[in-house]
Amino acid sequence: MSGGYAGDLTSRQAWELLAEDDAALLVDVRTRAEWTYVGVPDTTDLGRELVMVEWQRFPDGTRVPDFVERLRAAGARDGRALVFLCRSGVRSAAAAQAATEAGLGPSYNVQDGFEGGLGDDAHRGREGWRSEGLPWRQT
Repeated sequence: MSGGYAGDLTSRQAWELLAEDDAALLVDVRTRAEWTYVGVPDTTDLGRELVMVEWQRFPDGTRVPDFVERLRAAGARDGRALVFLCRSGVRSAAAAQAATEAGLGPSYNVQDGFEGGLGDDAHRGREGWRSEGLPWRQT
């Protein structure tokens, strides 16, 4: 168990968990701006919709105070696996922790995120959901 939640997964492991567990939810906790301009995971091949619940507001970065309530409204509950994804695995780890503390999940963090961390050249995209070739789309 990592950080009080069920564990960290790579993007590929997250996809496999989602493919094996029909009830599992992929929850993208990035901002609306990121969803719009960077793209989102595409879960249509799995026969379900992506859950999009912001962890922080754009542009000021304040935490969304009713995050857990929004998760519940999207179908999160105890016993239903929740797979949290953000840009690089930091916000999603915090979201997984918050969900766990609220009695939801098991909750997992996609540790490499949608775009991964910064590389030596100060750019993202060398790791994470998109670089793994997992389904994604522009919104």
